[in-house]
Amino acid sequence: MLLEDYRNERLKKLEEIRARGIDPYPAKSFRNAKISEVINHFEEKQGQEVTIVGRIVAIRSFGKLVFLKVRDYSGEVQIFMKAEDEGRDGFFGAKDIRLLDLGDFVEVTGKVDKSQTGEISVFSNYVRLLTKSLRPLPEKFTNKEERYRRRYVDMNVNPEVRERLVRRSKFWQATRDFMNKHGFIEINVPVLEHTTGGADATPFVTHMNALDEDFYLRISHELPLKRLLGGGFEKVYDIGPRFRNEGVDDEHLPEHIAFEAYAAYENYEDGIKFYEEMMKYVAMETWGTLKFHVNGFDIDLDQEWPRIKYSDLLREKYDVDVFNPNREQLIQILKDNGVESDFDMTTPHLIDHVWKLIRKTSAGPFWLIEEPLSLSPLAKKSTENPLVTERFHPVIAGTEMGNGFSELNDPLDQLERFKEQQAARDAGDEEAQMLDMDFVEMLEYGMPPACGWGNSERNFWLLEGVPGREAVPFPTLRKSE
Repeated sequence: MLLEDYRNERLKKLEEIRARGIDPYPAKSFRNAKISEVINHFEEKQGQEVTIVGRIVAIRSFGKLVFLKVRDYSGEVQIFMKAEDEGRDGFFGAKDIRLLDLGDFVEVTGKVDKSQTGEISVFSNYVRLLTKSLRPLPEKFTNKEERYRRRYVDMNVNPEVRERLVRRSKFWQATRDFMNKHGFIEINVPVLEHTTGGADATPFVTHMNALDEDFYLRISHELPLKRLLGGGFEKVYDIGPRFRNEGVDDEHLPEHIAFEAYAAYENYEDGIKFYEEMMKYVAMETWGTLKFHVNGFDIDLDQEWPRIKYSDLLREKYDVDVFNPNREQLIQILKDNGVESDFDMTTPHLIDHVWKLIRKTSAGPFWLIEEPLSLSPLAKKSTENPLVTERFHPVIAGTEMGNGFSELNDPLDQLERFKEQQAARDAGDEEAQMLDMDFVEMLEYGMPPACGWGNSERNFWLLEGVPGREAVPFPTLRKSE
């Protein structure tokens, strides 16, 4: 039977239901128990009358008996009805069960007990319709394109998708709990910006009619949060969406949730210790373990993570001198490793692409430290080596799981770095950072020394062991034709 035939059949039932004076979409239900309470507290509930609600996921008739299986968010339970039961005004008895379909939402009132086979059930004489479903749920739903486009169907047919989103919520709640326990204040900063920065990324552009001006969608939370440090806050963070107009792959989504935090009077040494503790805490709260198998790597977070210098890694692996780079050598390394590009990019970007070759084969966990100054326009220079910055990345299972540094608060130094970035942007590098004079002005008023940190929900995707589009509720797709 075609979907259209199923729908037409259900429309006829809907018409008959309405002809009986029954509202198939009432506004209120009278639930007084969740299904999980009936199942998990059976001894307490046995013999009591309860009212539960949920979606019908099974209908079976055996002679004088009719069985429904009803599912709410918390679980499933069997509904036991006698075939001779009549309905009453506004309610359906077993004799009217033909008017109900899989996928309908119903309200059931009855006594809790066990069937002859020992299954916990609700014994009821009638059910009340809450929502008439006009389209049947498929028994299987495996096509990725269809699953992503009709996520509400996916969550019903593949409940592990819904369970994953629950863990995603726990992931961010654990992050908030950890930060709040350590004296941080969550402050939501703007999404619309005249000048966007804080990352190397191409921004989205939108237009505000009220001001008749174009705005960028933020690519980072960084610069507004650091303005708060200049405004007198000492520990701040924000969790929310950011937008980067880039490609879609297992590790990147143009729209995603990210977390950034800034602590005054701390440096990158403080940050490494703090955020290692935070990441372990979040993992335990979300998955209940610190051991993972992802991307072919066995990962154990339950250790003190070693620190490895950026320059040492590139020298050991590819004999690259990041402080005196040979552009042709970098291009050749990328070609030899199958990287396809016209290589019309800045030398720092070439170095970064070579680093990514190393990163992909790195199990971790370890902290990548002392990134070159040319790759870190917002980080403080090292006092021991002015060619590198006090920047740190945790590397786990081939992925950078975060980004932190001792924040640059010298306004003159920041201005010069912004000018270099703007020059690269003017030369065609759309991912280079913009010259933000308002931010420089804030620094001239004074911002205390600070440690900054950011990570995105990529951390969740990685430890969950799925690509990004599997781990968000409604991934962005091309418009359906």
